[in-house]
Amino acid sequence: MGYYSDYINQRFTFDQLSNERKIQLKRIAELRKREVLVYASDATKPNSSIYPPDLIPFADQLSFIKTNNIDVIIETPGGIAEVVEDMVKLLHLKHERVGIIIPGSAKSAGTIFTMAGDEILMGTTSALGPIDAQIISSNGKRFSADAFLDGLNKIKKEIEMTGRLNPAYIPMLQNISPGEIQHCENAQNFAKTLVTTWLKTYKFKYWDKHSKSGKPVTDDEKKCRAEEIASALCKHSDWLTHGRSIRISDLENLGLQIIDYTKNNGLGEAIERYYTLLRMTFDMTGIYKIFETCDSQIYQSISQATPPAITMPYSRSTNKPTKVLANFSCPKCSTQHTIQLDLAKNIALEKNAIGYPAQDIFTCPHCAATTNLTPLRLQVEAQTGKKVITS
Repeated sequence: MGYYSDYINQRFTFDQLSNERKIQLKRIAELRKREVLVYASDATKPNSSIYPPDLIPFADQLSFIKTNNIDVIIETPGGIAEVVEDMVKLLHLKHERVGIIIPGSAKSAGTIFTMAGDEILMGTTSALGPIDAQIISSNGKRFSADAFLDGLNKIKKEIEMTGRLNPAYIPMLQNISPGEIQHCENAQNFAKTLVTTWLKTYKFKYWDKHSKSGKPVTDDEKKCRAEEIASALCKHSDWLTHGRSIRISDLENLGLQIIDYTKNNGLGEAIERYYTLLRMTFDMTGIYKIFETCDSQIYQSISQATPPAITMPYSRSTNKPTKVLANFSCPKCSTQHTIQLDLAKNIALEKNAIGYPAQDIFTCPHCAATTNLTPLRLQVEAQTGKKVITS
């Protein structure tokens, strides 16, 4: 049985799910002999990108780390490279060695972040992505800066060869300003500069000898290798799409040494279990970002993320919610139901409401279709901080 099936069958409460994540984080920390910081976001939800407000919770959780060395678990679809630069400065200002662990995916700016690690740990299904800068035009279209510049160079070469401009290009060129061209060049150069500098300064810091010849590695050789890797990661024409997954073998072919954590059974299991629990937390709640250590955490959540609309009647005597009423539509027959989730014992059932099922499986009274309501229960527990009482 896989980890996901195993955890689903245990019917965790939100607190139990969070506690189990912490157990696995502590296992990782013990095996790696350093504390762990997590920066993770759910790419399927809004506001999942790396952006300036992330610096405050990131720095807050970083303050809990006491070891000289640190591991950072990253899960992100990407975002703003300038924010990544600030995060990396915070990490290396305080810690001598920084290991980057990628259990799932760290695309775009997440890949840039990864290149700032002294060590990079990935598994067989882990993925980085191209770092070609993504530009948003004045009309709202998103495009690759590298592909844009390549296209202009092809037009330039065609003009040099034929001595004339193809009329078909005129409407497109008329909508391009010199400022836009410069913006694309600057964006690409910024990504390359960050990766080149970080690889040479951090990843190659302890690269002393060539593995084949045994000869000492010079600073010029480190810089040259770093520039080659940065240029390759930026080259849109090689990867074709910005969302392309770059695996361990791809990175090794570029000359980058990666630690495959799956070859260490204990560490591999701890990382995979943590990542499974992380994905369950995202998939079953409105949480879209998690900043956490072994002993602390900050959640960012969209309360409207769970489809059923919920209301929380308050007790007049305690002014605290005692139950939650969720509007649920059967996915098969579309019949609307009101499901009551009790947050205390001996709560009377509201008129026309249906009590929450003991095993999370709801059976529609009209069509007999069954639905697993675990995501609803976990979302309610995350929002209220209370356990749902089932009979």
